Amino acid sequence: MRIFDPHIHMTSRTTDDYAALYANGVRALVEPAFWLGQPRTSVGSFIDYFDSLLGWERFRASQFGIRHHATIALNPKEANDPRCVPVLDEIPRYLAKDGVVAVGEIGFDSMTPAEDEAFIRQLELAHEFSLPALVHTPHREKLLGTRRTLDIIRESALAPSMVVVDHLNETNVGMVKDAGAWMGFSIYPDTKMDEQRLVAILHEYGTDKVLVNSAADWGKSDPLKTVSTAKAMLTGGFSADDVDRVLWQNPVDFYGQSGQLILEPIPGFDGADLGGAGATFEGNSLLRGVRA
Repeated sequence: MRIFDPHIHMTSRTTDDYAALYANGVRALVEPAFWLGQPRTSVGSFIDYFDSLLGWERFRASQFGIRHHATIALNPKEANDPRCVPVLDEIPRYLAKDGVVAVGEIGFDSMTPAEDEAFIRQLELAHEFSLPALVHTPHREKLLGTRRTLDIIRESALAPSMVVVDHLNETNVGMVKDAGAWMGFSIYPDTKMDEQRLVAILHEYGTDKVLVNSAADWGKSDPLKTVSTAKAMLTGGFSADDVDRVLWQNPVDFYGQSGQLILEPIPGFDGADLGGAGATFEGNSLLRGVRA
């Protein structure tokens, strides 16, 4: 079984998580730009973060046999902070970099005018750079937020087929499907969506244009939720081909629209030396001390 997690925040995870992902079939992932959990105080904080997504984090993943890609954006929560908004002027140069497969996460948190402005501007950037867009739906007022999201997408120059609307549930998946956008589901331990509910949704709506992710971050989450979803699909009557479609081919098809996916196995990696003995990134290694 091969798995591609299309939305996971590995900066927040440990090397043990990388090892577990590889051991369970995860061979590729996308890490969307995210907020820190506490407010950023300057644009420089974003610059260092974006650089780490495209440098150090890609290196970390490679040492465990996993292909790492990123999406870059000003997220909706921080779009409300005047200290953060100027980063919109810096984002275009990152969208041209290797390994950037979408603009995201963008969309709504509290549906403020500032979020509207940042959302519209970044959809324009996605169209300008011929990149897909990863759109976050709000955790509060989800139906209203999804309707507003789809209205803005319809008014933009970006085709719905270039957009995944994420964090969906039973209440809004139908409207996203009808709009022609991709449907994203985050499988969480206690909130958002669980494996059994997702299986029921797949039976009702099918497997086309569905992306399933763990969205694992620094909060209560589980980076192996894609793996448990695959098992739930098999138990729920789906075939191995169906599982491969949802958990590998669909993410490949969506992010492949960027022309930036690299999915070949990591050269020289065979899984026997997790942690990459001797490998460094800008002089830094994943190892601590001398290896016996």
